[in-house]
Amino acid sequence: MTQVLERPVDTGAPNVAERTARRRAVLEWIAVHSLGVAAALFFTLPFVFVVLTSLMSDQQALTRDLIPRTWEWGNYAQVFDTPGFLTWWRNTLLYAGLGTVLTVVSSVPVAYALAKFRFRGRNLTLMLVISMMMLPPQVVIIPMYLFWAKQLDLSGTLWPLIIPMAFGDAFSIFLLRQFLTTIPDEYLDAARVDGCGELRTLLRVVLPMAKPGIAAVALFQFFYAWNDYFGPQIYASENPGAWTLSYGLESFKGAHHTDWNLTMAATVLVMAPVIVVFFFAQKAFVEGVTLTGVKG
Repeated sequence: MTQVLERPVDTGAPNVAERTARRRAVLEWIAVHSLGVAAALFFTLPFVFVVLTSLMSDQQALTRDLIPRTWEWGNYAQVFDTPGFLTWWRNTLLYAGLGTVLTVVSSVPVAYALAKFRFRGRNLTLMLVISMMMLPPQVVIIPMYLFWAKQLDLSGTLWPLIIPMAFGDAFSIFLLRQFLTTIPDEYLDAARVDGCGELRTLLRVVLPMAKPGIAAVALFQFFYAWNDYFGPQIYASENPGAWTLSYGLESFKGAHHTDWNLTMAATVLVMAPVIVVFFFAQKAFVEGVTLTGVKG
């Protein structure tokens, strides 16, 4: 008697399930990357529009043409020839550079004390710092203006904006404090055992380990000062020699209200230093911002 072996029937169910899973993975990849591309275009296209418009002629700017017919690189040279533009550059570098240094130098010791010292009233002091973060600058602008302009006669200068940075900044103190809490106390105790005082411990141990947090604070402060429009408008509007780029750019638009190509060229020159600084410091910036939330 011959036994007939029956071959199992392949229903194809595993292949269908595999194809379904593969198709779903492809659709998920397309969905995720489509959102990423859309977000990138949302932030990039305005900048591309500004750059292309800055390279157009006056007759072509703000028309339906998206690509310059002739690439007018001379627009940038013409912007630099605008009276006062180099002065605005110098004032902005002074305001942003000196203000950033003063903010970091004055905020680090306060943040170190709030993060590593145990003293009566520490929590109350931290609450006061957080409260200052919540206080809009417009609330105190009138008494502050009267103090700097009437009492110290510093109106028409940038010093009312720079000098207060030597006394710390609430946001910078809070951000640095959050970062310094991530540094183990064992390193500080070891330095004290070796005979280091608190100042030497701060300079030799804490600062090298806190470079990412300090970089993040410095970048935040630099970007704020570079783009600040409200402060120079209040204190320096009466003196064109003390204008910054952000405030001078507004008057540039008024002086060349039909020359949108020159206005866009000036805008690119104002944005370029910030983009370059962030490009070279983005690693330390991202690391500092990320690590500030590790430990409360």
